[in-house]
Amino acid sequence: MDRAALADFLRRRRELLRPEDVGLGTGPRRRTPGLRREEVAALAGMSVDYYTRLEQQRGPQPSEQMVAAIARALRCSLDERDHLFHLAGQNAPVRLHRSDHVDPAILRVLDRLEDTPAIVVSHLGETLVENRLAVALLGSSVGLSGNDRYQAWRWFVTGDELAKYAPEQHDRLARVVVASLRAAVGLAGPGDRRAAALVTELEQRSPGFRDLWARHEVATRWSDNKTIVQPELGRITVDCQVLHADDQAQALLLFTAPPGSEDAQKLELLGVLGQQTFAG
Repeated sequence: MDRAALADFLRRRRELLRPEDVGLGTGPRRRTPGLRREEVAALAGMSVDYYTRLEQQRGPQPSEQMVAAIARALRCSLDERDHLFHLAGQNAPVRLHRSDHVDPAILRVLDRLEDTPAIVVSHLGETLVENRLAVALLGSSVGLSGNDRYQAWRWFVTGDELAKYAPEQHDRLARVVVASLRAAVGLAGPGDRRAAALVTELEQRSPGFRDLWARHEVATRWSDNKTIVQPELGRITVDCQVLHADDQAQALLLFTAPPGSEDAQKLELLGVLGQQTFAG
C-alpha cells in the first residue's frame, strides 16, 4: 500500500469532479473545487472519518470491496480503477468476466434520473448501484455479502425477493430470473468461475431452482411488466425497461408507469416522501 500516492490520487480525483457529475446539487458557492470529502464518503457508503484518514495517509489498508466502492464514487475509468487498486496494495480485478465496476457513462445516466426508480445490475443479478427512488420502491440490495448479493439466491434460497412482488407473478418471475441467469452464464462462458459456483450452489440448495434450470429456458431481459408490493403504498404496477451495456455485462433497469395512472401517482408520492415512513 502506497499511502502517499493513494492519498494524492484520491484528492486529485475528488477535486476533478463537480457535484453535478455525481447527481448532487451545486448548493452554495464552494471555496474549493471538486467534491467534499463527506460527499465522496456518502457515495462510497463509508464513514467520513475513514475516507478522511485515507486522504491524510493515516487510514488502514482498504479491502477490495472498499476500493471498488471508492472507484465508483470517484467515477474512475477501468484504468483508473486498476491504478487505485494497485495504490491500495490490492490486486486489480480481472477485467474478463468481471462486471462489478460500473461504467462512468452509465452512472451519469443514473445520476440524472431523479424522478425515476433505477438500478444498475451485473450480468449475474447483483445490484451495483441504486438511486433513492429505487430504494424506496424495492428496498436496498447494495452492500449485501456472499451469495445474498444475487437476485436468484434471494429468490430461491432466502426468499427475500418474494415479498417484493405480487404473489400471482411469482411463478412467471421465477422463470424470468432463471432464464436470465442462464443467458448470462452462456454469455460469460466457462471461464466465469463465479457464475459457475453460483449455479452449482443454487442447484444444491433449491429444488425449485434445480427444476427450472433443467428446463434450459434462456432469455435476455429487455423489458417486463411487474406488480411491486411497496410496504406503505401497496401494489404498484410498473414497466421495467432494461438498457444493456455494449458487452451486456451490466444493465440499467428503469421502473416507470403510464403518465396520469394511479401507479404513476404512487411513484410520484415516493419521489416526494422518499424513504420516510408514510402516515397510516
